[in-house]
Amino acid sequence: MEYGHLGHSGLIVSRVAFGNWLSGSSDRGEETQIACVRAALDAGITTFDTADVYGDTRAEELLGRALRGERREGLEILTKVFAPTGPGRNDLGLSRKHILESITGSLRRLGTDHVDVYQAHRFDPSVPLEETMEALADVVHSGKAHYIGVSEWTADQIRRGHALARELRISLVSNQPQYSALWRVPEAEVMPACAELGVGQIVWSPLAQGVLTGKYLPGRQAPAGSRATDSNDGSELLAGWLKDEVLGRVQELKPLAAEAGLTLAQLSLAWVLRNPGVSTAVLGASRPEQITSNAEAAGVRLDDDLMAKIDAVLGPVAERDPGRTRESGPTSPGWRLG
Repeated sequence: MEYGHLGHSGLIVSRVAFGNWLSGSSDRGEETQIACVRAALDAGITTFDTADVYGDTRAEELLGRALRGERREGLEILTKVFAPTGPGRNDLGLSRKHILESITGSLRRLGTDHVDVYQAHRFDPSVPLEETMEALADVVHSGKAHYIGVSEWTADQIRRGHALARELRISLVSNQPQYSALWRVPEAEVMPACAELGVGQIVWSPLAQGVLTGKYLPGRQAPAGSRATDSNDGSELLAGWLKDEVLGRVQELKPLAAEAGLTLAQLSLAWVLRNPGVSTAVLGASRPEQITSNAEAAGVRLDDDLMAKIDAVLGPVAERDPGRTRESGPTSPGWRLG
């Protein structure tokens, strides 16, 4: 495993992080999910990303149990706030009430007295940004979080939030966007703005929900038990990728991966990590061996020639429209994943 700073902050994270949104899937036992966390630790992963909404709060509880007994100072635990966690009108969003109540619940479920990064899961246009940032500042100043971050905010929203954070003497250190060789939406606006501000990228879905592993074949039904066949695993998000044109081009990457001595998943993850703005890439897993294998991509260096070949293959089908960031709100498919 390799490690680096989260943006320009002093916080050091593992270049591959473990994300446990899959823990909410009904067909995956707790024993398997805990085994995935143990495999992540064995691979040198120290950064763990979750959210209060994953599995209707069960994912935080499971992560807390899986990490019990580990030296807390040796871990970076990240969670998020925004999504509905109850039936009430104030059980969602980025109001002061919901933020302060949510951090209390998250810490209880995680079994810790603080998180390293507390992230606004989406932007909330219904609440004044000043109210949101002041509440997050209180979370930091009370010692319940060391840093704050955001997820799927636009470049303008990040700039405004960062400016307020500085006024409030807290550190907005990260953004968590969807990013992969097939989803390059953040490159045009979000990543340049973050580079200016020193905000690091904690990217989710670096394997495009498994499409970039090559397991989905053009003209074939999705493998039984895969995410494409399980509504709990984000099958609605996958639908846009399961087109023969896309899947056929992904298959063209297999010879490139073999020539480099990599699996297709490792090649795809190494592609993401080569972007200098990416501090860490969040991986989920349904089996421990997936984490063990994919974590090896952290030390891989792809040369310019190989990067050009990958871009030539996937370029025609990659999504680049920066406006798609604005579609990553609470009503869009897959918003609960990142």
